[in-house]
Amino acid sequence: EVQLVESGGGVVQAGGSLRLSCAASGFTLDDYNIGWFRQAPGKEREGLSCISSGGVRPYYADSVKGRFTMSSDNAKNTVYLQMNSLKPEDTAVYYCNADLVVLSGNWHDYWGQGTQVTVSS
Repeated sequence: EVQLVESGGGVVQAGGSLRLSCAASGFTLDDYNIGWFRQAPGKEREGLSCISSGGVRPYYADSVKGRFTMSSDNAKNTVYLQMNSLKPEDTAVYYCNADLVVLSGNWHDYWGQGTQVTVSS
């Protein structure tokens, strides 16, 4: 069974921190391109951080650079997003994504169900 599950969201005060987890099953997360996204009500999905398969370091959107950090634990087949200095504008549903285009041309594209992050002022 192929599954991608986010967890770790919640309600925090501005300036607080959360660590989101993205746990994969049925495939090896490290073989895939991985990204974190968020979507607030009435707004389009925003990319936050990503790393390519075999990449040495993640890339971050300007809106979160210096505050958010992506990391991984291959033994747990899990990717994390450490979020510090949270702001009310960070309030959104956060999603992780894993995708891979194989040599055959087939595209594997997996999304989690999302986890809600609410930052109060």
